[in-house]
Amino acid sequence: MKKILVANRGEIAIRVMKTARSMGIKTVAVFSEVDRNAPHVKFADEAVCIGEAPSKKSYLKGETIIKVAKNLNVDGIHPGYGFLSENADFAELCEKNNIIFIGPRSKAINIMGSKLAAKEAVKAYNIPMVPGIDEAITDIKKAKEIAKEIGFPILIKASAGGGGKGMRIVEKEKDLQSQMNRAISEATSAFGDGSVFIEKYVSSPRHIEIQVMADSHGTILHFFERECSIQRRHQKVVEEAPSSVLTPQLREAMGQAALKVAKSCDYLGAGTVEFLLDADHNFYFLEMNTRLQVEHPVTEIIAGVDLVELQIRVARGEKLNIKQEDLKIKGHALELRVYAEDPLNDFLPSVGHLEVYQLPSGKGIRVDNGYEEGMDIPIYYDPMLSKLITYGKTREAAILLMKKAIADYKVQGVATTLSFGKYVFEHDAFTSGNFDTHFVKKYYSPEILQKNTEDEAKIAALIAVKHYLKDKDILRLPLK
Repeated sequence: MKKILVANRGEIAIRVMKTARSMGIKTVAVFSEVDRNAPHVKFADEAVCIGEAPSKKSYLKGETIIKVAKNLNVDGIHPGYGFLSENADFAELCEKNNIIFIGPRSKAINIMGSKLAAKEAVKAYNIPMVPGIDEAITDIKKAKEIAKEIGFPILIKASAGGGGKGMRIVEKEKDLQSQMNRAISEATSAFGDGSVFIEKYVSSPRHIEIQVMADSHGTILHFFERECSIQRRHQKVVEEAPSSVLTPQLREAMGQAALKVAKSCDYLGAGTVEFLLDADHNFYFLEMNTRLQVEHPVTEIIAGVDLVELQIRVARGEKLNIKQEDLKIKGHALELRVYAEDPLNDFLPSVGHLEVYQLPSGKGIRVDNGYEEGMDIPIYYDPMLSKLITYGKTREAAILLMKKAIADYKVQGVATTLSFGKYVFEHDAFTSGNFDTHFVKKYYSPEILQKNTEDEAKIAALIAVKHYLKDKDILRLPLK
């Protein structure tokens, strides 16, 4: 593999290109008209415009991307995450055109892309699953019978979905019909597939995922867990590795379950098996993401691996030269997704101009970044600017460094999730490790964040006045 096209943009495109460059592989960037001057375009060896700003007219145009790849004699395509990364048709298109898709085979993407098909695939492997029905349902009468059987509260979920879309928690029977209709409507709108299923709602769950990697020679490894319980709108904002609640025994059990899930669909490459962990530390299979995850850096740091390099090596047909028993957890890593979103306004996207954009740096700090000072934030894509990652020998050290890194991260012109991150990393529930996916619902409100920000501003002003008066007194001292 001498040349790779990265079918993505922003920080993940640069992240993949950095590894490719270190391996002596040339890179091709694709970009939309609005991204013409984006950092990933400048970073690549070659770059080609593939269309207008909306993603369906550029980054989602699989056939156009294949055409560019063939014209430039590209050997492989890395899809990053999002866009075409979990598109089985695109993976097949690569295969048909003799271009290596740096990801799983289309069969595995298809199976794990449907929550119902995924449940069916792992059934034979005795993997714990949340009680519920494993078939699509639209019949309200039947839904009520199932709900009564498994007991309220229940969760209605879109089979084809993710990101919290088509998902509804139902506490009482009287709300079932309206919530089910909403879930079906939302799933149809978001995914073109209104299939929903019902399962028991696990209260106070933690979201734990296991990173796996499989080669074409029968080796499957897991690289321990990531804790992803700090979420807003069912989407992750803060991740860490390892989790503060997993015992070595539980880690091993979840790791082995993840390997079985990968085996169930003949998996190839990097993937993530997601689990719910209840208050009694019982775990249940949730889904498998057939791509590199946004939060992969925390795993790379604690396991001492480059997951993108392993993806490329596996795609080239190489055998993984690591043994499971050789992998050990070293230290602790945290990640904050820095979104151009306003935490004071329901985390709505904050479109604007990056008047000031200065990144923190130093030992133990990593920033996977996709923007530069002076750039505009386009309205067409996910508003993530970067991922801020810190590492420490202990969880406490990683948190301390994260708070410093947030303070040193300077952004003006748009609102960001940096202030929310600071709030999380200072909160007793997070520092104690006693939290779950309801952290935001339980502890966070814009009013609290606003008050904290104002209090800090007052303290900073008082310190400034104190220093000013002190300096003034020094200047008044008579010369000797």
